[in-house]
Amino acid sequence: MSETIPHESYMQRCLHLAQLGAGQVAPNPMVGSVLVHKNRIIGEGYHQQFGAAHAEVLCIQSVCEQDKNLIADSTLYVNLEPCSHFGKTPPCVDYIKQHQIPKVVIGCKDFSSKVNGMGIARLREDGVEVLKGILEKESKLLNRRFFYFEGQQVPYVILKWAESADGFIGKPKQRLKISNPFSDRLVHQWRAEESAILVGYQTAFQDNPQLNVRLAKGKNPIRIVLDRELELPSHLHFFDQSQETIVFNTLHNKSDAQIEYIKIGPENELEQMLEILGKKKVSSLLVEGGAKCLQQWVDANQWNEARVIKSAVYLHEGIAAPHLQNAETTTQMQVQNDTITFFTNYTRS
Repeated sequence: MSETIPHESYMQRCLHLAQLGAGQVAPNPMVGSVLVHKNRIIGEGYHQQFGAAHAEVLCIQSVCEQDKNLIADSTLYVNLEPCSHFGKTPPCVDYIKQHQIPKVVIGCKDFSSKVNGMGIARLREDGVEVLKGILEKESKLLNRRFFYFEGQQVPYVILKWAESADGFIGKPKQRLKISNPFSDRLVHQWRAEESAILVGYQTAFQDNPQLNVRLAKGKNPIRIVLDRELELPSHLHFFDQSQETIVFNTLHNKSDAQIEYIKIGPENELEQMLEILGKKKVSSLLVEGGAKCLQQWVDANQWNEARVIKSAVYLHEGIAAPHLQNAETTTQMQVQNDTITFFTNYTRS
């Protein structure tokens, strides 16, 4: 393999490593790093937990004893610009300088206010050669939640539902399984990748969902429901104290162990909830239903992505699936007899 070509290959490895931190590092970005000496990877790492060591540090620390003398003659790859500020950890640029790494290859710039090119500038001031923009589109896509949250200070919103082949999401007062078991496992993985999950009042009341990640590995998201008059019965899974839960309502503020009741006004409910969640550093929100709740988010144009699972099952009648507006199809995937279509809202930056 030529010494000069494999930037994309190593950056792809960074992206793969970064993805391993999904659901664990928010509101921080997902970052992976690889250290290469003459076309041989001698170290790699990824940001594993919010508040813990960053990818670049773990990558350099992973180099085995017999290869440590090669660090100062190696190239460091990282999918996001290294930080240059003190936060929960020291600046990564200082750690890179300390180990005299001569070249750093970056996927994309960190546009957050605390970095925004200062990491690249610091590296260059220290005499480090910096190459940026390698798999830039893929690097930005991976951390789209982070960039959106940093820019807007509200969560990145993902809508999800399953619908029948003839466009129904369910039947009144019945709990129906529309998607197949393999899609169900995928949905649980999606939950593990987001900071919070929200359902409407009727879904919480009728379906009594657990909204956890029991079919996947990862951290349970914060459960959220809008219960305006606090009428949901206490026997529901929502109130079992098994995970952090927020109940938005119009009556009062109150904290009860794992459950927090937050009062909001009657106008612009979604905007109020998003603003409050943003202040709590909830960087992404998965909205799972039901139909009325999902359509409310669509009609208010308060969504960034949608994931629609289309089953082969026909219901012939029932509750109509939500109707997306401002939607652009990005990709599709087949999970046995389910077709999953991914949409983006082209009006949201």
